[in-house]
Amino acid sequence: MATVQAWQGNDENRVLTAAVSRVATCWKLTNAQLGAILGLSPATASRLRSGGFELDRSSKAFELGQYLIRLFRSLDALMGSDDAASTSWLHSPNLDLDGRPIDLIRSIRGLDAVANYVDDHRAQV
Repeated sequence: MATVQAWQGNDENRVLTAAVSRVATCWKLTNAQLGAILGLSPATASRLRSGGFELDRSSKAFELGQYLIRLFRSLDALMGSDDAASTSWLHSPNLDLDGRPIDLIRSIRGLDAVANYVDDHRAQV
């Protein structure tokens, strides 16, 4: 049983790491931005993107990665899978959020607020 759980954990680590890396590429996040979002150094974010580091299910970075994926999926649905529109929205000042979402998601509170904001707007559509 422990072997099965270890395998599932490794698989989850690999899948989330790959998904986070793809989001970072899609949204053109720098290693510094990705590191700030996940609570990692820019060097570790670089290793994550190149396959030299995996998020670990027991870490805070893994949880933050899950929030980032949640935000990506919600924003993708809201923007009709238009990556350019999503990236533009992230970099534009938002009066409701009192800042640019790309800057706000660098903190846990901001990532949660932006994800909830997008989910709320998605529910209205």
